[in-house]
Amino acid sequence: MAGHSKWANIQHRKGRQDEKRGAAFSKIAKEITVAAKMGGGDVSFNPRLRVAVDKAKGVNMPKDKIDTAIKKGTGELEGVDYVEIRYEGYGIGGAAIMVDCLTDNKTRTVAEVRHAFSKHGGNMGTDGCVAFQFKHCGQLIFAPGADETALMEAAIEAGAEDVSSNDDGSIEVITAPNDYMTVKDALEAAGFKPEFGEVTMKPDVETEFTGEDAIKMQKLLDALENLDDVQEIYTTAVMDE
Repeated sequence: MAGHSKWANIQHRKGRQDEKRGAAFSKIAKEITVAAKMGGGDVSFNPRLRVAVDKAKGVNMPKDKIDTAIKKGTGELEGVDYVEIRYEGYGIGGAAIMVDCLTDNKTRTVAEVRHAFSKHGGNMGTDGCVAFQFKHCGQLIFAPGADETALMEAAIEAGAEDVSSNDDGSIEVITAPNDYMTVKDALEAAGFKPEFGEVTMKPDVETEFTGEDAIKMQKLLDALENLDDVQEIYTTAVMDE
């Protein structure tokens, strides 16, 4: 983590999400619908749905929108049949990018993703070309100033895989994907509320971008994120704020 601030990067990312809250509602609703379709509409027995609903609550998505999305997934309401698909590629300087999509038209989606890559200096690759550079896990970030020893003890007790402190004082807790909500709930019960959390594809190694390269890389990521079918973007790139 040396050379850039994990905390500043997380705060920047949260700010960007807040600016795009309307689009976030639409994308989270898709995720809720797919999760409910795959595992049922009861969050108690569907970990993926619980994570999606937790994400929806994190951006203050109205309860009626959450309920509607669940009902579309369970078939109580008519909805679109979405297919999950992941695209991989390279950004500026060869930085790895993975793009997770939910779509009802794969031909349209692949064309849009490929166009975004090529227009902004990237290249779309083949399946598996960069996936090995990421780990599927739950990630919780706690603000600088948290009691590291107490947090570490609580996290390990709750079943976390790893706890580490960053140069900027923030603390990061890593979990297995299916343990994310269990660990999050246990830590909140112990008085540790994360500032940011998600089930993600965490890069093994990050590359910091500055100056013109950072601007170019951010434009590529924004172009991908603005596509209606794109749900999540994971990258090894970190932009210097």
